[in-house]
Amino acid sequence: MHRLTRFAAAATMAAGILAGAVGASSALAAGADRAVFVQNDRAEGNQIIAYSRSAEGTLTQAGVYNTAGKGAALEGSVVDHTASQNSLAYDGGENLLFAVNAGSNTISVFSAFGDRLALRQVISSGGTFPVSIAVREDSLYVLNAEEGGSIQGYAISGGYLTAIPNSHRALGLPVVAPGKGEQFTHTPGDVAFSPDGTKLILTTKAAGQSVDVFNINPITGLSAEPVVNPLPAAVPFGVTFDRQGHLLVAEAGPSALAAFGLNESGTISQLDAVDTEQGATCWVEYAYGSYYTSNAASATLTGFQSSLSGRLLTPLGNTATHPGTVDAASVGRFLYVQGGKEGTVDEFEVQRNGALHNLGFVTVPGGVGGEGIIAR
Repeated sequence: MHRLTRFAAAATMAAGILAGAVGASSALAAGADRAVFVQNDRAEGNQIIAYSRSAEGTLTQAGVYNTAGKGAALEGSVVDHTASQNSLAYDGGENLLFAVNAGSNTISVFSAFGDRLALRQVISSGGTFPVSIAVREDSLYVLNAEEGGSIQGYAISGGYLTAIPNSHRALGLPVVAPGKGEQFTHTPGDVAFSPDGTKLILTTKAAGQSVDVFNINPITGLSAEPVVNPLPAAVPFGVTFDRQGHLLVAEAGPSALAAFGLNESGTISQLDAVDTEQGATCWVEYAYGSYYTSNAASATLTGFQSSLSGRLLTPLGNTATHPGTVDAASVGRFLYVQGGKEGTVDEFEVQRNGALHNLGFVTVPGGVGGEGIIAR
């Protein structure tokens, strides 16, 4: 277990203005209602690239926004600097976009006006190397990857974050010594709320090979310890939930998608697992009735459909992407997928049978190795 360090919630705020917008108007004007936001994770200064989204699903760059923080890369990473899912998060009720700054140990909070952003706050992540964010209603939790891993909770109020007292939890994962090039595989990968908001789920990848579940009590808050669900034959990475509330986990070890029942106690029960027969299956995203894993080493997406029982059906096959397939986001019938090797975003239209129709791609400024994408 590493030593628990408490961080003061220091923030710098710039409300009501466009902060660090590169090439954008100094006047805040409402952009298009349809937008996609992509994080480039640059070490010299992290940025969010904003795109307007046409009715046909294609993207046009609308602006570049500095987060007032720095990106960084985990040792050993090539196409996925943060080796995580959900490094960007969106609160649709408050129109807020949240971004991790892995190199600065901070979270940036933006107001979103269509495809325009305004920086409101930069606040400590409560740990080292933040990589993933979960948002539900008026709560946010951030997952920090280094020094054994940790999570920190925040309340969302008035467009700002305030650290929740006694919500910091050290994960106590083994720390990989520098120089081995294994840091990106031995850090936690994703944090997410359960559909009903009573549990917080995180993956430990090769550091713990487990899915850890914290219970959330509406009065007492986060449980002191998680329920640890070992998956010794897997490297659990990205997670999502199907329409029936089953937990879907992208397992990088066997390159598979697995379905689990999430029990009231915090334990999970495996329902099914299907090998993608691709390389480095790490991310999973829902889109228009189907589920798609990103397979970084194969430059493909693998499509799945789930049944009411949680069994996984795989009639959808694989779809080619740009190299280094990483994080993805969807809205309506459109799916957007980052290619970390060349810093691209592939645009797809999802057909009713789950097949993907390629609409083209955009190149993200400074986007090589970057992760984090939101579509709205």
